[in-house]
Formats: sequence, structure tokens, C-alpha cells
Amino acid sequence: MALGLVRVLLAAATAAGVYRARADAAPEAQPVEILLGPKDLAQLVSPPAAPAPVPDASRISPLTAPQVMTKLRELALGAAVSGRAGPGHAAVAAAAMAATEDVATLRQLAPRRPNLLPQLIRAANDDDAPRRELAAIIRRDPSLVGYLLEMANCSFYRVTERPVESIDRAVVLLGSEGIRSLIAAAAMQPIFRVAGGPFPRFPDVVWEHAWRSANAAVVHAAMAERADPFAAELLTLVRGLADVVLFRALLERYEAVSGRLRPDAGTIAAVLESHAARVARRIGAGWDLSEGSLAALEQRVGAADPATPLGRSLHFGRTVGALAVLCINGVIDEATATASFPPSSLAAGQLERMWIRMKTRAENGRFR
Repeated sequence: MALGLVRVLLAAATAAGVYRARADAAPEAQPVEILLGPKDLAQLVSPPAAPAPVPDASRISPLTAPQVMTKLRELALGAAVSGRAGPGHAAVAAAAMAATEDVATLRQLAPRRPNLLPQLIRAANDDDAPRRELAAIIRRDPSLVGYLLEMANCSFYRVTERPVESIDRAVVLLGSEGIRSLIAAAAMQPIFRVAGGPFPRFPDVVWEHAWRSANAAVVHAAMAERADPFAAELLTLVRGLADVVLFRALLERYEAVSGRLRPDAGTIAAVLESHAARVARRIGAGWDLSEGSLAALEQRVGAADPATPLGRSLHFGRTVGALAVLCINGVIDEATATASFPPSSLAAGQLERMWIRMKTRAENGRFR
């Protein structure tokens, strides 16, 4: 019964409204293993047999969503972000924000949409489309082929001792949901590869946050909102991309005044807080995302409660993703992290199972 419910929920998910597709060549992508797949969603429907011990709530101080994001930015930038910078830094911030408002400059800072994605989404969501059509599209991108086979041979998907060496067999093993998650992560990860300059951890922390956020948003969209899980996943990645775009714009403006100002962590954090949601919407518009998706992207963490299902899933995902990154890096303990989850209709068992996967550590650049 539980598995049947999951199939109904995931079958209802369609990315047809997310894109007004355009056909162009896709950039080279690097593989990134997903945290949550269809088997995880199936497990999330049923609570665990025995509830986990509940910490003494009187000794836990939950964090608000803005506090969570402040701690995440301090981790990424390696410095405190409170305090007020001088007028020179304010001028740099204004110049960076103005650059992201200019269409031509934004195109230089933000990459074009991975255009292989819409074709694969349509094929993955079309129950009548033969699997060989999906395999034929994947064959056009060697990096996707390599990652597809790697995923199919991991313990999560592989069902026999015999290795998976066929693209067609790998497509069948992963299923539509696994294929969509693979495509989104593999297509987006190279975009996050920027030079960190005086903040070397920033790109890695932002990517890890975006990726973990995407996995939390998938669970929330499918289980709490009955919304499109893939749309929620893609939007969290685009929202993370906006942080990278603003970061690049700021570092470039600091370079322009080289010798006069050192990049200031507080200034960068303030610009990310005030302007990243707007940049995400502009990137989404340039990628031809739907109006519903654009409205969700514009929602700032900590602002008024999101009014749309995708907006709520995006907010939930980004907050829980940040809590996972902070917990993994020892900034907060697990009790504080779980006490700081945003309100949702997810059952306690569903939250617990999601969190077990969310807090998985990285090993050699891969998540197990």
C-alpha cells in the first residue's frame, strides 16, 4: 500500500510546467551522487518501528531560519558576518547588485540553462515514451553516460552481483525519478566551480548546501505538498546558483579596487541575504522557468510564510539542508539541528528517516 502511494505521488510529478523548453547543446557535467531516490521515498511513507529517543527539549534552543543561514554563511566565508563595513564596501556591494540587474552582465556571470535537461525531463515524465528514447538522449552526453553507469552499479540500485554495463539496463534500474535527480545534479555541479579567492571554502559549502537542500525539498514536495519533487529539486539548485553568481560579482568588483579594499565577509553575507532571491528569479526567468517556479524562487528565507507549495518546499529544503551542513561540520549538535526544523506536515518518522540520509558525511568527494 505504501509503495503504491509513493508511485502515485511520483507519477503525478511532472516537469511539463517547469520549462518552456529550448533545444541547445548541454555543457559537460560531472557526476554527483544523489542522497534520496525512489526507494527512500517509499521508506518515508511508513514511520520507523520504534521511535528515536527524544532529547530534553528544555535544554535545546532552536534556531530560527535566519540564524541558520547566518551560521551557514559564516562557515562558508570562514569569518563572522556581523558588524558594519565602511563606505568603500557599500559601494562595492551596490556595484555587484547593479551588475546582476544588467541583462548582459548577468548572462556573463550566470551560465545558460543546461539545455539537454528539458528533453530528458519530457522523456522521463512520459509514461508512454520508450526507455530507449531516454537512453538515446543520455548517450549524447558522455559524462552522463559515465555517471549513469556508476549510479546503476552502486549498492542502492544494483540488484544482482553482475555489473551493469548497458545504458538501457541502467535506465530501467534507476527509473524516472532517479534519472531526473541524476540529470539535475550532474548538469548543475560544474556551474558551482568558481574560484573562492580569499574565501576558499565558499564554493564547496554552497554546493553542498544546495545539493542537500534539494534532497530535503524533494521529500517535502512529494510527501507534504503533493507538488512536483523534481521542480522543488531544481529550484533549490538554482537558488544556490544565485549565491555563486553574486559571490562572483562581488569578488570581481573587489578586484576592480585592488589594493584599496580587502573583500569583507560581512558585506558578502549581507548582499547574499538581501539580493540572492532576486538574482535567482532573474536566472530562472532566463532559463524559461514557469511563473509558479519564479514566484517560489523569489521567496527569502525568514520572510513571510511562502504562499505556494513549491515556495514552502524550497524554504523547508534550504533550511534543513543548511542544518545538515552545520551539523556535519560540527557547528551545531544534532539535537539543535532537529529542533530547528521548520514546521511541516511531515510525520515524525518521515522526518527521522530523511534526516538519517541528510546527515551522511562526504567521503572522497562522494556521499554514501
